[in-house]
Amino acid sequence: MSFLNAEWRKLAFFNYQVDPSILKNYVPKGTEIDLWQGNCYVSVVGFMFMNTKILGLKIPMHVNFEEVNLRFYVKRKSGDEWKRGVVFVKEIVPKPALSFVANTVYKEHYETRKMDHSWQLNNGTLDVEYRWKVADKWQSVSISAASTPVAIEPQSEAEFITEHYWGYAKVSEEKTNEYEVTHPKWLQYPILDFKTDFDFGLNYGDAFRFLNQVEPSSIQLAEGSQITVEGKKTLR
Repeated sequence: MSFLNAEWRKLAFFNYQVDPSILKNYVPKGTEIDLWQGNCYVSVVGFMFMNTKILGLKIPMHVNFEEVNLRFYVKRKSGDEWKRGVVFVKEIVPKPALSFVANTVYKEHYETRKMDHSWQLNNGTLDVEYRWKVADKWQSVSISAASTPVAIEPQSEAEFITEHYWGYAKVSEEKTNEYEVTHPKWLQYPILDFKTDFDFGLNYGDAFRFLNQVEPSSIQLAEGSQITVEGKKTLR
């Protein structure tokens, strides 16, 4: 049985090119930074968890909720295979029980914050916004897109960003947690406009504060799908 079954829906990606050196302290043992055309990316991602089940059970008041995370991309050689995965710098959710389970079981970096979201469809335009509150200040990301989704092009940056099927968490300098995430290929919505209104330093610390002065190098809005998160394995 999968540890978690859910749907991830309306995933808003804000992708930034960065110098890999700023991530060196976050890279788990046994993995290395995964580059696309020589570029290193971090992504701020807002989305909805829906119809969530943990070990097959729906937990009251923990079925549908927002998440906003900051992540980057790694890979790990396993035999003849490269496993392409994601490392989370921080994941923000509105429920303390979620943070407790993820931080305790998977050694992730969850924080609990007041959150909300908005999805609106008007005259062929889909408007998606995710909001969260830090230090009494509302932070937000939003995207306007055409409402008809299209396929993600093979070998594209969008495919690179969305096609990482492993999660890695740094337990210590010598231990890494690895878990598989399964989902089909996603569709994406053509972007019309976007807005970011949040403080990288306030949310993610001084190492990322410089991104307050940087525009995203790309924006995506993926429809998402059903997903599973499998049980973890500790690599030593």
